[in-house]
Formats: sequence, structure tokens, C-alpha cells
Amino acid sequence: MGRFDRPLFKGNGWVEGKRIYWEGEGEIMWLEPYGKNSLRFRASKSLHIKEDLDWTLLPPNEDDAAIDVTDEKAVITNGKIRAEVFGDGTVNYYDHTGKSLLREYWIDEREITISLRRGREYRAISTEAFEIDLYFKANPDEHFHGMGQDPNDCFDLKGSTIPLEQKNTKCTVPFAISNIGYGFLWNNPAIGRVEFVNNHTLWHADAARQIDYIIIAGDEPAEIMHHYTEITGRAPMLPEWAAGFWQCKLRYETQEELLSVAREYKRRNIPVSVIVCDYFHWTAQGEWKFDPSRWPDPRGMVDELNEMGMRLMVSIWPTVDTRSENYLYMRNKNYLVRAERGTSLFKIMHGADTFYDATHPGARNFVWGRAKQNYYDYGIKMFWLDESEPSFTPYHYDNVRYYMGNGSEVSNIYPFYYAKTFYDGMKAAGEDEVVNLLRCAWLGSQRNSIVVWSGDIASTFDSLRKQIKAGLNFSFSGVPWWTTDIGGFFCGDPEDEKFRELLVRWFAFGVFCPIFRLHGNRLPYKDVNRFDPNSYNRSGGPNEVWSFGEENCRILTDFISLRQRLIPYILEQMHKASHDGTPVMRPLLYDFPEDRTAYPIYDEYMFGPDILVAPVINDGQREREVYLPEGAGWTDPYTGKSYKGGITVTVDAPMDRIPVFLKDDAKLPIIK
Repeated sequence: MGRFDRPLFKGNGWVEGKRIYWEGEGEIMWLEPYGKNSLRFRASKSLHIKEDLDWTLLPPNEDDAAIDVTDEKAVITNGKIRAEVFGDGTVNYYDHTGKSLLREYWIDEREITISLRRGREYRAISTEAFEIDLYFKANPDEHFHGMGQDPNDCFDLKGSTIPLEQKNTKCTVPFAISNIGYGFLWNNPAIGRVEFVNNHTLWHADAARQIDYIIIAGDEPAEIMHHYTEITGRAPMLPEWAAGFWQCKLRYETQEELLSVAREYKRRNIPVSVIVCDYFHWTAQGEWKFDPSRWPDPRGMVDELNEMGMRLMVSIWPTVDTRSENYLYMRNKNYLVRAERGTSLFKIMHGADTFYDATHPGARNFVWGRAKQNYYDYGIKMFWLDESEPSFTPYHYDNVRYYMGNGSEVSNIYPFYYAKTFYDGMKAAGEDEVVNLLRCAWLGSQRNSIVVWSGDIASTFDSLRKQIKAGLNFSFSGVPWWTTDIGGFFCGDPEDEKFRELLVRWFAFGVFCPIFRLHGNRLPYKDVNRFDPNSYNRSGGPNEVWSFGEENCRILTDFISLRQRLIPYILEQMHKASHDGTPVMRPLLYDFPEDRTAYPIYDEYMFGPDILVAPVINDGQREREVYLPEGAGWTDPYTGKSYKGGITVTVDAPMDRIPVFLKDDAKLPIIK
């Protein structure tokens, strides 16, 4: 059947199978089902769609799509979502009740003079790449959550502009959930931004071959998350040992120092699941091996830690120093990130550095080979994949060349392939339990068994408050394993009573995070010149539970015991996340979508279906108000008092207590 033999609707549209095609002056568009209750839209000014640009998407499952064509439009219905494509190429979306979800925003439709703006704008920057703007009409009653994590102090993203980029403390997973009943997945790793502002919603790409997005309809956030994780993947089951307490600091300088800390935890009978060997334990960046002068017996260290019930996590950086033994080989094999213009150096940290190109299959194999030989073969099976943005200085994305393309087009996908380097390598080595730590992620990163933490954040109560918002938005990313630096990363002084209070409050919050990890660069700082290639990176101050005074040590030890009692419950939630994508930590609106009072609350959250957590986030606070959502009864485990839902109560919050409430009939370990 030729192009002009296909059934046309008014204009230049036609249908083949379950796909609607449209072609107008300077643009071609496709619209089709992508799994249940979902539609995928693609369009380009290059006049062809690149079908191989699925990036990290998984193939869709069965759909229920049907298409009707009239002279005026084509209508595609797939379960709970419906879209209309008009003869001029305009596309609008509705749910199964007929409620409008999204409408493309075209300004001034005059036929004679030039229009002020089209809903889809392209500006050519190369033969096939375009700067792209996609506009939708704003809904004054709409609210958004998700988009990864951002220290922007926003819980509801409506009214904000979100950069689409990866940086320290900034993790872009381009998926948002709307309160009016849909999720929007921007399937594009380009640098850009999204504007959820009052006069429009705009998705912008600095450089992309085509527009590519998926819209998922659902009656509740849980239904949308289920379908979203069907097409991006779900995390494997978290191993039981990873649900315990992780001890970390910047940084243990020697093997003996790390082992002495582990032995002291063992002597005090405080359970530690993971202890971390942080950065600059290596000979040089890009050699991925221990400095034998400070770490003389890695195998013996791992064996001793295993005997104490602790696993060793080792920091890996993607940086490659020009003096590294691997630099010339990697450069000549094109395994390194390159500059489009000028010298291919992107960072100075005790040397001039570039980064390995994680988008290059050969580079991934090479780096894993070095890590396997120098770490994994010693029994080290956990990796802290730091600098996962990667952290360029400065961030000139258009001057970066990856194997997959120019940095403006593909930079946001780097963390996915960084994690994949180690996930694939460990699976090929026969490892069943993979748990690696990064501070950035992208669509589908959860398939690589990653923990995401919120980056190098300040040690303040304001920062703690922002982390709760960041974690709750991140809960919609598809990555269920999330954590923070307990106590913050910068400037905490273990001898300062104000910081000690913050540390205890943050530690209590950490008990009710998916991953429970203490970390930070504590005062006093030692003099380090990071620009001197011959200087040695010294450790920060102490950061063990006994570092903050004996009374606080008792409180922190009790919190660790509480975490141990919660592990069976946590593992149940991790199993559910692995099975259907349900976040372990999530905002109240997820479990109580009909409670309009609960919807904007950001300083409380659900930890699984049965525990409501209300962290203390203010200096000197010893009680706090807690809203108990409608639709359930609630019990205070500290007092045994029961409450009906839909009310606000004031509860005591001494230093050794974090306000929590148990949903009635919950069968849980004793929390108090």
C-alpha cells in the first residue's frame, strides 16, 4: 500500500496498525501505544524518526489500543488514556472519563501572518540535531512531583523551573507525576530544562534528534508508578545485609585506621553492615587499585571484616589522571571523554584529569577489568561509584564528546552506564547480590542495583528539611534505594553541641530511610591543596557513633537497634518495590490520594504502608505537630494512644525519639 493509498484524516495524517502518522510542512510525527494506559509520542523536523533511540526504555507489554479515524481527526484509545490528533498536527490527551490531561499550547493561529509560537518548536543546530521546545497549556489546579532529586526546596514542583542536568546534589530522572492523573516521561538524555510555570509547561532540549515522550494515565499515583516501572525496569531485591547500618566518613587514611574503627564497633557490640573505604586510597586516579604503602593487605582486611559481619565498600572515581599508567592506552583506544574544542581535561584534583567514557562498551569492559583485578578478586563486592555526573569543571556540555554523542545531546545518561559498568561486570563474575552507591541516576538506573544518595550537602537543619523534600520527589524515580549523608557532608563539628543535636535528629531520620548510612567530612579540616599534584588528601574529623558524646552514643546505638528490628519489615517493602515498583519511602499523597489536606505535606512521609514518619527538623524542637491522614486509624507506639485519621496532633519529641505513628492493625516490631 503506497503512502497516498492509506486512509487519511483531514490534513496529512494516516494510520498503520496501531500507530498514527502525521506529516506537515517541516515535521513528521508518530503516536502509538507503549504498554497499558500509555501513549508514546515522537516527532522530528528531520522528516524521519530514529526508531533505535529508545535509550534505556524496556519493550512495552500488551496494550488495549484502538484507533478511530474521521475526516477531522484520529483518536487513539489505550486503556485509561485517549489522544486526539487533528489534521494540523495538534495533539491533546484525555483520561478514560473524558477529563483533559494535557493540551499542546499553540499561540495565535492566524492563517495569513506568522504564528507567534507553535506547540513544537525546532531550531536546527546541525544536520540532525535541533534545539527543541515542547509547550503544553498550564492547568491552574495541577501539581507535579518527581524529576529525580534537587536541593531546590520544592516539594510541589508547580511554579518552578527544573534544570535537566546531572550535578553533585542534583540528580535528573525526567519523570513527573501530576495530581490530575498522569505521569510524563521525557525520553531524552539531552541537557535542557522543564518549566512547570503558571503560563505553560515547557520541556526544552538544548540538542536532540527528536521529541520523544510517554504519557501514562492512572487513577492513583500507585497505578502510574506500576506502569512507569514496567517500561523503565525495577530494582532487584535488596540483600538483607544491605538494610542494616553503614559506617562511613571522609576518610579512613589507612587500612589499620579502618580496621581499628571496625574492631571498636565490634567491641561495643554495635552491628555494622557496611564500612566504607573512601576516595584517594589509590595509587593514582585512573589506576583503580590500593596504594600498598597504606593498604598493604586488602585480602586480609576483607577477611577480617567478613569475620566481624561487615562488608567493605570501596570508592571508585571515573577520573583518569594524565600521569596514570592507563591514561595513554585509554586515550589511544578512545576510552576517555574528549573535548570538542581545546584540551581534553575536565577536572583538577591532585592532578590534571579526564574521565573514562562510560557510554563506550570497550571502556566499560576495560574499567571493570581493572576493578575486578584490584578489588573484586580480593573479595570486595561493593563499590561507591562517586563523581557519577561526571563532575566537570566547568560544566560546558557542548564541549564534551562521548562515544554516544555530543554532551548537549547525551550527558544525562552517563550515570546509567557508569552503574552498568559494574553491574554487568559483577553479574558476569557470578555475583547475585549487587549493591553500588551513586549520587546521580537516570531512567532505568534501578535495573543496575544502585543506591542513590543526595550528594555533598550542608550540615544544617535547613539542609535536613530540604533532603526530606528531595527524597520524596526522588521516590517517584523508580529507584527505591535512597539515602543521605547523615548529619550532612560539610562543616559538622563533632565537639559542637548544636551539631550534635543535628546529627542525632538526622540519624533518627536515617533509621526510616531505605538505606541507613552515616557519612560526612567533619571538622577539624586538615590543610589540603587539591591543586597540588603531589599533596596527600587527608582525613576529616571523627564520624563514628561514639564521636558525639557518650549520651548521644547511647541514643544512636538505640536507633541502630531499632533499625535492626525493622529489617524484616523493610525487606517486605523492598520485595514489593522489586515486584511492582512501589516506593519504600513516599509522600502521604501516594497512600492517601483522596485526602486533600495530606497532599501538600512534605515534612511527613510513609515508610512502607504502615509507618508514618514525622522527623524533627528544627533546632531546639522538643515536640511537633503531626497530621494523621484520613482513611486510617493511627497509634502512637511510644504512648499506646490511638487516634482517628484526618486530625493534627501534637506529640513529644525528646532527643531519643522520632515521632512515628503506626497504622491500626499493623503487625510490626516494637518501635519504642
